[in-house]
Amino acid sequence: MKETFNELIAYLRNPVLEKDTNTNNSYRFQKFLHLLVISILTGALLTPLFVLIEHLGWVDLNDHAMEELMKNSSKWFIFFLAVILAPLLEELFFRAPITLFHNAKAFKIAFYVFAILFGLVHLTNFNITTNVLLLTPILVAPQTILGGYLGFIRVRFGLQWSMLLHACYNAFFVLGSFAADLV
Repeated sequence: MKETFNELIAYLRNPVLEKDTNTNNSYRFQKFLHLLVISILTGALLTPLFVLIEHLGWVDLNDHAMEELMKNSSKWFIFFLAVILAPLLEELFFRAPITLFHNAKAFKIAFYVFAILFGLVHLTNFNITTNVLLLTPILVAPQTILGGYLGFIRVRFGLQWSMLLHACYNAFFVLGSFAADLV
């Protein structure tokens, strides 16, 4: 896991359009699982910032599109949207194009721009207020960072792997929220 984390950090510092030549499925699933754990831990490590923001009354995190969806939709519909449809469409839009940039500098810029745009599109989940706009870098940090992780696996292993990672990441949190509803 440490090796995967170090490889990921090095890649995020200097993204390059270079596939991983190791096509062994065991190797790829191990890297995938490492990236899934790293993604989930990253999200968990950022949670105290959101707790603080809400505690200070800066942003009402219950005034969020996902909260509305959870109240008004079936669990099957939510699962379909978050675990199937969103990963499929978002990966096609935000990760598929990055491999079209073959110039090293253009690729690096595209990699970061698509990760940032992926984060920013999730701002639409919030009721836009002055505080939401001021806190945008924090509020979309989990998605922006995840966008980098998804870009990494997309370039290294292929688009289907970023779709799978995105789906599993979303499934973890959606199923966690379903479980929290039972308590």
